[in-house]
Amino acid sequence: MNPSDPHWYSAVEAPLTVTTSDAVLWDEVADVVVVGLGGAGVAAALDGLERGLSVIAVDRQLGGGATEASGGVFYAGGGTSIQRAAGEADTVEDMFRYLQLETQGVVSDATLRRFCAESPNHTEWLIQHGVQFHPTVYKRKTSYPSLNYFLYHPDNTLLPASRAVAKPAARGHRGDPGFRRRSGTDLGGALFWPLRDAALRLGLQLHRKAEVRQLVVDGTGRVLGIKVLQLPADSAAWRDHERCLARAKWLFTIYPFLLPGARYVHQRAFRWLGRAAAIEAKQRVTRFIRARRGVVLSAGGFVYNRAMLQHHSPKYAAGLPLGTAGDDGSGIRLGQSVGAGTARMDRSSAWRFINPPEAWSHGLIVNRAGERFVNELSYGATIGAAMCEEQAGKAWLILDRTLVRQSWKQSNPWKLLTFQWQLAWVNLLFGLKKAHNSTALAALLGCPPQALEATLAASAAASRGEIPDAFGRDVADIVELKAPYYLMDISLDFPLLPCAVLTLGGLVVDEATGQVLREDGQAVPGLYAAGRTAVGVPSHLYVSGLSIADGVFSGRRAAKAIADA
Repeated sequence: MNPSDPHWYSAVEAPLTVTTSDAVLWDEVADVVVVGLGGAGVAAALDGLERGLSVIAVDRQLGGGATEASGGVFYAGGGTSIQRAAGEADTVEDMFRYLQLETQGVVSDATLRRFCAESPNHTEWLIQHGVQFHPTVYKRKTSYPSLNYFLYHPDNTLLPASRAVAKPAARGHRGDPGFRRRSGTDLGGALFWPLRDAALRLGLQLHRKAEVRQLVVDGTGRVLGIKVLQLPADSAAWRDHERCLARAKWLFTIYPFLLPGARYVHQRAFRWLGRAAAIEAKQRVTRFIRARRGVVLSAGGFVYNRAMLQHHSPKYAAGLPLGTAGDDGSGIRLGQSVGAGTARMDRSSAWRFINPPEAWSHGLIVNRAGERFVNELSYGATIGAAMCEEQAGKAWLILDRTLVRQSWKQSNPWKLLTFQWQLAWVNLLFGLKKAHNSTALAALLGCPPQALEATLAASAAASRGEIPDAFGRDVADIVELKAPYYLMDISLDFPLLPCAVLTLGGLVVDEATGQVLREDGQAVPGLYAAGRTAVGVPSHLYVSGLSIADGVFSGRRAAKAIADA
């Protein structure tokens, strides 16, 4: 695919080809130019600086990206210092065997083993640069623990199928930003800010509000640098632009998407974003930045580019975008503009979390035919993948009166994060449909009563230990549901229970160096990719913190390769 393709859906231009680097009047020069300063970009920049390279980073916004906007979880294992302090026994081999289940060969075993073996080192590197982790461990299944816990199971390690392969260990290392924001979002600064500040102290030149539109290449195809459109720093246009973005973010924050009328409030927010775009169109200036040794593309995925998402990953298009507006696919398109290959572009991650409240995970998830298709205690992305890949994004949760009552008790605002109890309350109040018997329940689903009765009967028998559960639940985790029943829509597009989505595909890279590969498998000289711009460890199935961990792994990999070249 190239910029002339009708499905390009990007402002990225065809590369500027010159005879030599001297043919361009460069505004700045550095050894390495990093495009997108999120988790992967800052890892590449800081590691490169530590290796004696000069680094310039450009970011379309202010830096931080989806990493800063996240819950601040770093997936690490193999015996990190935090795990040891918490009494969590873990080995590289157990981490490797477990992740083999989740990655399904998306990277080679050699790369996955290297990722696991280097995990304790990457954790210590973060700590050395000021990231704060704590050894307070949450041992039960949850999508995200309360803010009193900093180490937990962000995956499927506690499920029987996983325990049969590898010993479970808590590998979700949550960073401490120094405050207790109960929203559970924008906590990723705990990971990003210390690395950014360390890079700036070492001489990083950071250009904010700078959009990369074009790569500059020579006649051999080597990437020489980038063309940037940038708002002049400390200008009136910069301040007006920032004011527009701040007001849009404020509206999004004070009135969450799950509340009635959010669409109308958010329309005002989008108008402020439109004003920011108009300022960009009129006030940005063109600059050229030379990369003597390499350009690293680390600009995130493409979930905020709706046309691109609909074209490449339509199964997930109805989900709620997870990330920032900078996740528009521009990093991927920059690579493709010089002939880079892509993979897994159809693969996204849908986060259908149903725990907390924990009681929901003891219900039954069924499809339109009234049949189960997944272990309800699975990690949310596992449920989301099964729902989107196998069930056209449709699923329903069956509860009974006991589980509903337990759900209310477990949805305590003082124990859960704001978005967790809000979503639980909204759906318990407005999302449940009551059925007095299985026949009425089948009518609500629109499925044959016999199929649903068979599903309920099999689950009841499994709860008594008479038969094994069809999807591997432990007997202790199975509840025999009794009438009256309650049905909750948990489909991808159900408005009362939004399902967050992020993209997993990207540029194909050499797994040893992170160098971008062309469609014919040959390397693009001078071009590297990291994080969600590239295919990596999380590109088959996501678990919490794996994307940031892969960003650190792949960002540092690229910096090392450039320094060694």
